[in-house]
Amino acid sequence: MIKLCVAGVGGRMGNAILREIMSKKYQLNGAVEAPDSPYIGKNLKKMGLSDNDVVVVGPDKLSEAVRNADVYLTFTTPKAELQNISKIVQSNKRIVLGTTGFNQNQAEKLKEMVLGNVPAIFSPNFSVGITILFKIARELRVFPSNYEFSISEIHHIGKKDAPSGTAKKLGQIIADIRKYSQTIYGREGFNPRQSEELEISSLRVGGVPGIHDLIVAGPNEMLKIEHTAFSRDVFAQGAVYAAEWLIHQTQKSIFSMEHVLGIS
Repeated sequence: MIKLCVAGVGGRMGNAILREIMSKKYQLNGAVEAPDSPYIGKNLKKMGLSDNDVVVVGPDKLSEAVRNADVYLTFTTPKAELQNISKIVQSNKRIVLGTTGFNQNQAEKLKEMVLGNVPAIFSPNFSVGITILFKIARELRVFPSNYEFSISEIHHIGKKDAPSGTAKKLGQIIADIRKYSQTIYGREGFNPRQSEELEISSLRVGGVPGIHDLIVAGPNEMLKIEHTAFSRDVFAQGAVYAAEWLIHQTQKSIFSMEHVLGIS
């Protein structure tokens, strides 16, 4: 029986994770929300979000919320994670982190907190399909030098960071294999593409959970690989699956979903 503490339970991802935990009949031991959340102090069962009577707490009671959990599972904000993760590390709990939007400095600080202290999984996207897309992308290095790579992503209007964490990671993979030294986030005016440029475009529209396209085009052909998430449930399923895997890990490293699927 896996015991979980979930941060961001009041959000759409948090709700999806709670549903997945209930479907697996795992134990929810802690529920955390932002300091100003209207959910703080409320009972998840009475709210219809879970099948137990865990009360939502703020970050000031985070150590208490995670005390009886095996894994801390979180989808919140970069600012919140930088404050919360240090407490989780002090509590010696495993971490599954799906938050995106970190700048380079924040990402380095987070890595310093965790690496060598507790087993953790960091991923911008927990879907199995996206993880396999990352793997496929690395094999595309065989395309001739006169083929260009571009990435596009579409998300719902409530998504705060752009490009998505998934598009950024995909972009890093492509930049590494194609030696791109510059990334262009959309074009305007008289601005022809240069050989050292990778293109990433972002759209925010409606309630789209996530669409990512990787496009490779040469003079006479184009390859387009698209991943479409039908709902946030796919990310929740992947995150809980990652927690199932992480519970058996003793190495104090930061793993990825590729490690979880055995394709790293």
